[in-house]
Amino acid sequence: MKIVLIGTVAGSLLGFRADLIKQLLLQEHQVYAFTSEYTQDDLKKIEALGAIPVTYDLNRGGLNPLSDIRATYLLSKKIKAIAPNLVFSYFAKPVIFGTLAAKIAKVPTVIGMLEGLGYTFTEQPEGLSKKTQLIKSVQVLLYKVALPQLDKIVFLNPDDPKDLLEEYSIEVKQVEVLGGIGLNLEDYPYSSIYPEQPTFIFIARLLAEKGIHDYIAAAKVVKGSYPETKFIVLGAIGKEALGALTEAELREITEANIVEYPGHVDNVPEWIAKSSVFVLPSYYREGVPRSTQEAMAIGRAVITTDVPGCRETVVDGVNGFLVEKWNPQALADKMIYFIEHPGQIEKMGYESYKIAQEKFDADKVNKRLLDILGL
Repeated sequence: MKIVLIGTVAGSLLGFRADLIKQLLLQEHQVYAFTSEYTQDDLKKIEALGAIPVTYDLNRGGLNPLSDIRATYLLSKKIKAIAPNLVFSYFAKPVIFGTLAAKIAKVPTVIGMLEGLGYTFTEQPEGLSKKTQLIKSVQVLLYKVALPQLDKIVFLNPDDPKDLLEEYSIEVKQVEVLGGIGLNLEDYPYSSIYPEQPTFIFIARLLAEKGIHDYIAAAKVVKGSYPETKFIVLGAIGKEALGALTEAELREITEANIVEYPGHVDNVPEWIAKSSVFVLPSYYREGVPRSTQEAMAIGRAVITTDVPGCRETVVDGVNGFLVEKWNPQALADKMIYFIEHPGQIEKMGYESYKIAQEKFDADKVNKRLLDILGL
């Protein structure tokens, strides 16, 4: 069979779809990997995997109807020239425009996957701005046009279909919930060695929605009672994003010894293994956060927020704790619990490891995804 995968950034395709592509090739399918943001090096890496790279134009962020219509038409021509049996698109704009292009190209089976509802569906403490509300209403309108055309729509968590399809009365043929795109667990080996000092780690872009400000506020509270506690932050500064942690703020808290910020690192699993507990106070509309899955695979207890996507990673009181969003004090209380009950760090960490083995093994997840794709 000829199978077309439509994504956006080639680096993301290589990072998160390589195992799926390998599985498809093992079944002797021909795989065409469509990307709209790429380098020549990325395209060579896709070829080295055994897939055929295809580039196309898509304005990932903007909402220009004329350029989107033109891009959809050109994309349909590229798809039609391949004449695939199946088109599988993922992320919001590829699901919308890839689906419409595949339908124009008369592809027999078209399936889309939404990995979280994203920024426009993320509740903000001060409410959504007028601009975000407008973008959201346009996005919902496009979903109403595109999603009914799909043979199946796949979500990662059970909250997203409720908050999108039910909330906006979008009729679709079939809904599947995958439960996370999974990890190659060999890359995240279990570690039962913990640091002497309680060490908490946050891994995400340093955005308000990812909970960086709540993490820092909680760290200050904990440091007041337990000054030896360590707080590590890994992630890039979101310079353009509203409410992101600024370089000046980061410098201030590192100089005050509130957090340790090593900058860009290539050995994230080693940093997780050097920590006691993983913390992600995100209120972003995640699918199922990958960083949390990585920490769980390595065997770390988790403190995260009781919001869609994040709540899929924690059984409260078993492998960690779910806390209310926008509540640094609740976060600090759970951190202090681990400091005062150090035996729970390893106990809950091992429970995380067991959950990751069961739910987030890429082999198992990809078998389920192949089943959903009818392959």
